[in-house]
Amino acid sequence: MKKIAILIPVFNHIAFTKKCIQGLHDLISDSTFENCEYHIVVIDDGSSDGTAEWLEEHHPEVHVLKGNGSLWWSGGINRGAYFSISELKVDFLLLWNNDIIPARDYFIQLAELLTIIDNQTVAGSKILYYNQDRNDIIWSLGGFFNPKSGKKSMLGYNMPDSEEFSDPAIVDWLPGMGTLVPVSVVEKIGFWDEKVFPQYHGDSDFTFRAKTAGLKVVSYPQLRIWNDKSSSGLTHGGTFHGLIKALTSRRANANFKDNFRFYRRHSTSILAYKVLFGFYWNLIGGFFKWKFLSLFGIKKHF
Repeated sequence: MKKIAILIPVFNHIAFTKKCIQGLHDLISDSTFENCEYHIVVIDDGSSDGTAEWLEEHHPEVHVLKGNGSLWWSGGINRGAYFSISELKVDFLLLWNNDIIPARDYFIQLAELLTIIDNQTVAGSKILYYNQDRNDIIWSLGGFFNPKSGKKSMLGYNMPDSEEFSDPAIVDWLPGMGTLVPVSVVEKIGFWDEKVFPQYHGDSDFTFRAKTAGLKVVSYPQLRIWNDKSSSGLTHGGTFHGLIKALTSRRANANFKDNFRFYRRHSTSILAYKVLFGFYWNLIGGFFKWKFLSLFGIKKHF
């Protein structure tokens, strides 16, 4: 019997959490998972919308761990991982978000996968964009990072799902949703680095460390989830104030400090920084280019 903790860090967005928990409850209560025992662990980092209270009233089977708003993503995952390993004695940690929707057969596929993979493999899912008009566009099947050139990319990014993406793929890193981490991996490389990467890059840093430690990092396309991107990320939105926030906020993927720290830790050549600074040149230069063009009535839609 494999014991698996599903770790879900949340901060408000109770509507997503309600849908997520009910969906998980319906899927993992299926009696066909004879080789799996699931525990849902929600790390509520100081939500003000009644998330913890709703869970305690409607889903007492869910383990609710409370924070004060200072955990962020990596701290939340660590809080859930510590609890799950020490108290629940689980074998695996499944990283989850409250804004993802799994395929109906997700946990059936996962149960089958657990019969063939070992405890030295970090397993990722095929993540697609959730869209009411079209649901076959891939967001990620894991990613690659070249420590010499600095090139960082995601497999399948913005491409239609097809036979090309139907086989397991060995990758360098995985996102923090739909990723299955054996407890033995945590014991070998340590927990998520909540001090250096409190929000973004906590996931890619952890899984890339696993890869460099000689462990296997593999994405499995039979594990399909859809991510509703409407509740995540922070972009500049075409305003100067927004640009500053996009470069400095912890909630922004373009946060310069976090990106620089990732390159400083994992790159092996000064040439790698060329890619990083090229990204910011395009981001900032593109912002001012469209600001200039707007003077002539040419506008970009954000």
